[in-house]
Amino acid sequence: MTDSELCFLDATEMARLLKRREVSAVELLNAHLAQIERVNPRVNAIVTLTAEQALADAKSADERLSRGEATGLLHGLTVAHKDLHETRGVRTTYGSPIFADFIPDFDSVAVRRLKAAGAITVGKTNTPEFGLGSQTFNAVFGATRNPYDLSRTCGGSSGGAAVALACGGVPIADGSDMGGSLRNPANFCNIVGFRCSPGRMPGAPGSWATLSVDGPMARTVSDVALLLAAMAGPDPSSPISISEPGEKFLAPLERDFRSTRIAFSSDFGGLPVDAEVRAVVESCRGVFANLGCAVEQDCPDLSDAYEAFQTLRAAGLAETRGPLLETHRGQMKATAVWNIEKGLALTGAEIGRANRLRTQLFQAMKAFMDRYEFLVVPVNQVPPFPVEVEYPTEIAGVRMDTYIDWMKSCYFITITGHPAISVPCGFTPGGLPVGLQIVGRYRDEFGVLQLAKAFETATLAGRQRPPIAN
Repeated sequence: MTDSELCFLDATEMARLLKRREVSAVELLNAHLAQIERVNPRVNAIVTLTAEQALADAKSADERLSRGEATGLLHGLTVAHKDLHETRGVRTTYGSPIFADFIPDFDSVAVRRLKAAGAITVGKTNTPEFGLGSQTFNAVFGATRNPYDLSRTCGGSSGGAAVALACGGVPIADGSDMGGSLRNPANFCNIVGFRCSPGRMPGAPGSWATLSVDGPMARTVSDVALLLAAMAGPDPSSPISISEPGEKFLAPLERDFRSTRIAFSSDFGGLPVDAEVRAVVESCRGVFANLGCAVEQDCPDLSDAYEAFQTLRAAGLAETRGPLLETHRGQMKATAVWNIEKGLALTGAEIGRANRLRTQLFQAMKAFMDRYEFLVVPVNQVPPFPVEVEYPTEIAGVRMDTYIDWMKSCYFITITGHPAISVPCGFTPGGLPVGLQIVGRYRDEFGVLQLAKAFETATLAGRQRPPIAN
């Protein structure tokens, strides 16, 4: 088996080979390091490499296994952490010049759990400044490029993670999602990204935070389930954490979907959607019918989600990044300054109204999902756009007023708190990836994984690698 072939095995298969000692953690790491060295200079996905420490950790992992010691779910698997996630002793910049030289002395919850499960940290993945905006570029490391077309964006904010996965640099990666940051780059890079219910994976900034969540990314649904099993579970430091253990996601994902009711909309009930994206999404309707699902054209009315999300996002940024504005305004990108200032200018009445709207939206979504078990809609409203463009200003002739308006198809779901996965579903005529967003009932992550697995098996769209990776 060549290094490239080894790098593109499913993470579940890698884990099996490692436990049987048919491949060592050192061999696996070296294969990934070789792939990173070959491909990363062209895509800029991994921005900080920790090869020396990773090699020491891989050797230690092999020694523990040889001594018959207990090993974790992710024993010996190579992982890279989003540059928003603090990693002990490793440069963590948040994509900002303000923190260009910051080296934390602690691990975030996501990093700590992955290490505890036996994963080998190989470095950090690129992200936009503070994870703001679904386009991965910053003043510290520059832009990350889409491996299917180097002239295009990879999306964001977990863009570096998505590209590293697509190129075979790592088999698993962590990410985070507020307005689509797990789903958007997965969609643009033909991999899988899963935004879970708030509290499923504790650790997002703020103990009570429910808009932003951490979560898993991988090349297959089964690999995402494996990673989620290691990342999920209760945490005493998080008052909103869900009590169910992560091990529940190790159960088989196979299921009979005959007569399962699905609501399907290729334009999310009337959002402007690029014609090429709409065509690819629409072509997937028959896949669910062939699985035996009862597919109906329907979509909940989430129009009030725009106001609720924009207001609560801005309020959250005022809380977490507002203090930086006083001392480092000149080092922050214009859209970040705008969004923080929007939050600082909000009144109590405006925030209260946004919270009332969010409650109404959750209740409306729950009532809708009582009728349907799943909602299937586009992940993104546009295909990957030129990497030099900060954000789309128009979709299908409709003007976008802010830098996140083009992400409504993702953050309309965010505001409801329901789990949503991005799974590869096809390509535009120009060869750019398009993903499908499968939304499940509140806290039914397992059901979402089951339908995503069935869809993935039926289409195999995720098996098409970017040419640069071969």
